[in-house]
Amino acid sequence: MIIWTTIVLLLALLLFSVPVAVTLAVLALLLGQFFTPFPVYRAIGEISWTASTDFILLSIPLFVLLGEILLRAGIAGKTYQALDRWLSWLPGGLLHANIGTAAMFAATSGSSVATAATISTVALPQARRHGYHEGLFAGSIAAGGTLGILIPPSINLIVYGFLTNTSIPQLFLAGIVPGILLTLLFMLAVLVICTLRPNLSGQRSNVSWAERFACLKDIIPVFTIFFVVIGSIYAGLATPTESAALGVLSALALAGFYRAVNLKFFRDVCEGTMRTTAMIMLILVAASFLNFILDAVGLATMLTTFINELGLSRYNTLFMVIALYVVLGFFVETLSLMVITIPIVAPVVVALGFDPVWFGVLVILLIEMALITPPVGLNLYVVQGVRGRGSINDVIAGCIPFVLIIFVMIGLLIAFPDLALVFSRYVN
Repeated sequence: MIIWTTIVLLLALLLFSVPVAVTLAVLALLLGQFFTPFPVYRAIGEISWTASTDFILLSIPLFVLLGEILLRAGIAGKTYQALDRWLSWLPGGLLHANIGTAAMFAATSGSSVATAATISTVALPQARRHGYHEGLFAGSIAAGGTLGILIPPSINLIVYGFLTNTSIPQLFLAGIVPGILLTLLFMLAVLVICTLRPNLSGQRSNVSWAERFACLKDIIPVFTIFFVVIGSIYAGLATPTESAALGVLSALALAGFYRAVNLKFFRDVCEGTMRTTAMIMLILVAASFLNFILDAVGLATMLTTFINELGLSRYNTLFMVIALYVVLGFFVETLSLMVITIPIVAPVVVALGFDPVWFGVLVILLIEMALITPPVGLNLYVVQGVRGRGSINDVIAGCIPFVLIIFVMIGLLIAFPDLALVFSRYVN
């Protein structure tokens, strides 16, 4: 009764376009009112305070601020031009630059939507100028943008760690190899498609080696930020939150070096950071209260018992969870999907013997897929919004090969768990 009531109420509120944070809070209040004799609503103040003052969550606004600074300073544009000169000789040319730049920007911004928006602004004019098929071109940007939540530092990995009490440094390390491998698989897909269908690829650029080496300096800022943020964590010099602050200081220094800092720069950076942070934190506070209520009514225990009674093997149960995420990903916004499902699903999966760090990477891959599948795939709308012409169906069609590649990556991760765990087991 509790399980079905929760599902029906949740879907009903979302279908009526009630804001996600409000949906979670209302659902928690209703479940507490009808399924427990205790006045659990009185705990909302303490839970909200505890959730919003958790030290690890301070890294979220800092990583958002870091991405905003790099976006407004024009560093992403310089990176794109550099990769264009190095990769444009391949079949697919600029499509590889789209994915490569997205991967590098992902290693600094931590946000998928910010990555997709930034690369779209820089790259889409090039598609029209060089005669690329706009659907595939836009699809490569939308898919490349999803790398922002897998390659560390990732805001979504921080949220997963917060919700499951899993080590953030371990999650960051676990995302590196799958993130790089998925980037290479995306590029391989582009190479195969454009070799078989040359008409989808635009004109290749003729760039001298001197020009290529001259632009290497424009890649240095991204690597600098990455090594400051990630290196400081694993050198034992900083926590994830402190490393985010170091990243912000480094990004500000780079923005000053490129003479991008002025009053408008600070206003835009602060406004963008506050908008994104407010949305994320309100959802997390509401999700924390909902998780408290679900524990109070015993939903997680009921679900575990229900799954055990089905008599499925551990891998069949895992495939059922994957199917659940694929279906929900069509209809629920990605951050909301995480905070709604992870507190319920993660304990069940971990109880079956799967590593929580490994499962975190698997969830992020499924969330990546949700970002580029209709009807609510955020990256589709971000790219189409910047594109400003044609139909969003072109972008959706252009994403299909990359959705299939994510399925391949999920299969590889299940078959070879060490892809995620090879480095993470060496840190706490």
